[in-house]
Amino acid sequence: MKLGLGISWKNTILSVAGGYGFDFMRDKKKGKTESLDLQYHHYDRKFLFDFYAQHYKGFYMQNENKPGSEIELCPDLLFQQLGLSAYYILNNKRFSYKAAYVHNEKQVRSAGSILLGGGIYWTRIKSDGSFFFDESNNLSNFQFGIDAGYAYNWVINKSWFINGSITGGIHFGSEKISTFGKEKLRVYPSAFPRLSVVYDQQKWALAFAFVGNTTFPAFYEEDNITLLSGMFRLSYIRRIDDFPFLSKVMKGLRLEK
Repeated sequence: MKLGLGISWKNTILSVAGGYGFDFMRDKKKGKTESLDLQYHHYDRKFLFDFYAQHYKGFYMQNENKPGSEIELCPDLLFQQLGLSAYYILNNKRFSYKAAYVHNEKQVRSAGSILLGGGIYWTRIKSDGSFFFDESNNLSNFQFGIDAGYAYNWVINKSWFINGSITGGIHFGSEKISTFGKEKLRVYPSAFPRLSVVYDQQKWALAFAFVGNTTFPAFYEEDNITLLSGMFRLSYIRRIDDFPFLSKVMKGLRLEK
């Protein structure tokens, strides 16, 4: 468990989580993790923007095929990633991402949309000796590419609706930005899922959301590295624009009905 802070303003969600976590909730057999995770998500009527800045140090390894097997600690293993992506929402007149994630609109009828866009990512994995890949303990990767996907808002009734979306594509990259175009480009897949479940009333709403991020900084026929991260968010929203004493404060920022 980590302490974090999240701020929503109009169509933007900014969250920062970090620290060493709660000692009494940590599995001490798996060691400590030092982390800093910053995420920026902007849900516009026509566009979707995402930005990631992640820093994690301290991992563990365990045989997935043998539950309960011995845990090997990697306190020196460091993972860093910067990522930026943008998508255009084709059916933006009928489909609303804002209703599913920032809750200043309401989806009345079920609708979906094709998403077109792309992203750029820089990743670094480093250790003092507990991690080796391709005979090296220092992996750097820069990649960019095009992505496409589909998003759908399923309106169950006047109060409940579910959003689900997935985007993915093909990226091209190399070990460093300075060597991009000077050496053979490699091909990397990508996948970015989202899920939101919303119970929406006129003056308040309750929502659960998940935004995932899956990249491949190393992708070979014989072996690859997959990085999966995500943000879970449980939100209670109380709309206060109809309170008389706040009318002046909310002027110009009135929520859409």
